[in-house]
Amino acid sequence: MGTVAALYRYPVKSMLGEAVRTVAVTEGGLSGDRGYAVLDETGAVGSAKHPRKWGALLRCRSRLEESGVAQVVLPDGTSLAVEDPELDARLSKLLGRPVFLSAAVPEHSRLERAVPEYEGGVPDSVRETAAVDDTGVSITTGSVARGTFFDFGRVHLVTTASLARMRGLYPAGDFDARRFRPNLVVDTDGGPGFPEDAWLGSRLRVGEALFRVLVPTPRCVIPTLGHDELPADPGVMRAVARDHRVPVFDLGRLSCLGVYLDVLEAGTVRVGDAITLDAAE
Repeated sequence: MGTVAALYRYPVKSMLGEAVRTVAVTEGGLSGDRGYAVLDETGAVGSAKHPRKWGALLRCRSRLEESGVAQVVLPDGTSLAVEDPELDARLSKLLGRPVFLSAAVPEHSRLERAVPEYEGGVPDSVRETAAVDDTGVSITTGSVARGTFFDFGRVHLVTTASLARMRGLYPAGDFDARRFRPNLVVDTDGGPGFPEDAWLGSRLRVGEALFRVLVPTPRCVIPTLGHDELPADPGVMRAVARDHRVPVFDLGRLSCLGVYLDVLEAGTVRVGDAITLDAAE
């Protein structure tokens, strides 16, 4: 049904990540993925979902050395290890307020999300709780997945078919997979768009690892932002909201692209690995 076209991991949440050819998958997700986050003194977890407050993180890149040490490359090209005390000062200057890098998840974490104007960007029930913060942006506040810096699922997958379908629906848009910050990009051999919609509840064998497909991935503002050499494209998410809103749990029909996975069996995954699908149990 397809092959692994690309693998990505993001050692620091909301920074640019790195493409890898081979990665170990553990019960907690891809090895080295979202192991760190930038926090501020209020306990907020740095996320470009609130671009006015945290968007500068997307100007930084995080990667793992062969030794396993995480490095952060700052916008000026300076590379610092995550344990380097200078890094907190440099990130604080970049963001304009005191922040620090952490591998420890706050017990009472806060994850802030800017509320998009278009329908389907957040559940209606959540939109009703939005408030304007001191940056002048309407935001909602939630938390990260317990004990992690993930928003929800441990692994995120998008298909080339869905990206191609969105390009067909919105030809002016830039649907580079990197905008959607996936871990797995799956080449479905030119099949119809949004094949992953039919995978919910199924088991997905990818290389040596086994996953369960949990839920469609609701999209936020991040795909509209500039990523490395990819310019900002605000029309991307308006197109997804217009053309691909699907039910998510009991939250209503949300703008989605891709799916979240849970890990059932650990193992190594490589670019080019075949993917097989077992029916939902």
